[in-house]
Amino acid sequence: MNNMKRKIAWTISAIALMVMCCPVIAFAADGAEEYVPNMYASFWALIPPVVAIALALITKEVYSSLFIGIVIGGVFYSNFTFEKTVTHVVQDGFVGVLADSYNMGILIFLVILGTIVCLMNRAGGSAAFGRWAEVHIKTRVGAQIATIILGILIFIDDYFNCLTVGSVMRPVTDRHNVSRAKLSYLIDATAAPVCIIAPISSWAAAVTGFVEGEDGLSIFVRAIPYNFYALLTIIMMFGLVLLKVEYGPMKVHEDNAVKNGDIYTTPDRPYENASKEIVNQKGRVIDLVFPIVVLIICCIIGMIWSGGFFEGDDFITAFSNSDASVGLAVGSFFALIISIVFYLVRRVLNFADCMSCLPEGFKAMVPAILILTMAWTLKAMTDSLGAAEFVANAMQHAAGGLMSLLPAIIFLVGCFLAFATGTSWGTFGILIPIVVAVFQGTNETMMIISISACMAGAVCGDHCSPISDTTIMASAGAQCNHVNHVSTQLPYAITVAAISFVTYVVAGFVRTAFIALPVGIVLTIGTLLVLRKIYGKEE
Repeated sequence: MNNMKRKIAWTISAIALMVMCCPVIAFAADGAEEYVPNMYASFWALIPPVVAIALALITKEVYSSLFIGIVIGGVFYSNFTFEKTVTHVVQDGFVGVLADSYNMGILIFLVILGTIVCLMNRAGGSAAFGRWAEVHIKTRVGAQIATIILGILIFIDDYFNCLTVGSVMRPVTDRHNVSRAKLSYLIDATAAPVCIIAPISSWAAAVTGFVEGEDGLSIFVRAIPYNFYALLTIIMMFGLVLLKVEYGPMKVHEDNAVKNGDIYTTPDRPYENASKEIVNQKGRVIDLVFPIVVLIICCIIGMIWSGGFFEGDDFITAFSNSDASVGLAVGSFFALIISIVFYLVRRVLNFADCMSCLPEGFKAMVPAILILTMAWTLKAMTDSLGAAEFVANAMQHAAGGLMSLLPAIIFLVGCFLAFATGTSWGTFGILIPIVVAVFQGTNETMMIISISACMAGAVCGDHCSPISDTTIMASAGAQCNHVNHVSTQLPYAITVAAISFVTYVVAGFVRTAFIALPVGIVLTIGTLLVLRKIYGKEE
């Protein structure tokens, strides 16, 4: 531990020394010329997120790691000048991302959702559901399968999925000694991977917006059978649970949970006391189910409202044009009001109890809000250094030959870009227009496969990245230490990514999902059987 602290101190000192010792460069105060840093659209644009990710995995401390990545990005942007570094990090970074209306909508949604979860706990709904589940869900396998199925059913939005599934299934999985690391993996793996193959979701709306000159929704639907990472992740989850196989750091967490009843494993357990509240004996299962159902309905209505449904557009068009931030914020706001009225009518809570849940819900979401804010700021630093342009140029130069291998290459590029930047949607925006430009009007099948590879790679990188908002939400939903979630999930995600890469190589040559997808499924099940042979069956 002392060595680790020493490493962090040396890292921070080196960065501070670099900032102070570098010469101050004077810039012309010509407002007509747009400022472009010397490292713009170069390999150096990817260094800040790579450093942040590496430090988070090494030190197991996410806040300082993200901050160091942000500072490095600011230093690179300012061409090593102190004043411009501070201005860029604070004004363009932290203040800028918090002033962004989309980001603020997501934060409002987080706080309201935390409040609704607190209301459900105070009303005794979560405890009542736990008692119901104790009768109907009798095994660890059953608890995990129920989590997966609920995650698949809530396909509207990944943020909503993570926090809702976590709040509902946490009491059940805790009762059956499923580690918080495993719960957060199941939540994360049913968030983005499920949303990216659901035609009616905020993700489908985002993807269709990037396919210019084509019928975006039609291409999205035709691309689903080729979205190998998403489909194989679902196969992987069911296989892990039904075959009772664990490996890597997850095995340590799961073995400790089964043998010792410790669902946290590591000394750092920031949410350990979050659920230790006085149980309201008046609570019934309806006190948990009703707010969740209302939340789903209100969020769907909010999303189609933001897309123009009530102004005459049809449902599909409205969903395609929806603003997830506005829809979720508005929907959750009305769901909160309805839930409070419901509890008052049921007399399980009084008005003072309901209002006290507001600060409690906010406090429960503070870790997620902090990490999200810093992750958004790091992305702003990366964007200002032209990371998107660097990857776009590299892709266009690589698109000439090896057409049959291009889907596999695109998948790898999508993985790396989403991992480094922590955003799937940003990766879609960079890669999909390039793919459309390369294949449009020449080879429609390869265009569909390559667009799927873009989406699968983006989801894979997002799934692995510790600075991804979905990964952060999954940690918050499961109330799991964030670095624990990332380190335990990584071997599982990398396994599916490797199989998906092979499957995309096959798809590039056979150009049909009817051959490539079965190959991927067989490889996934075969890999799990081999791992079970090596690591043994879970007790």
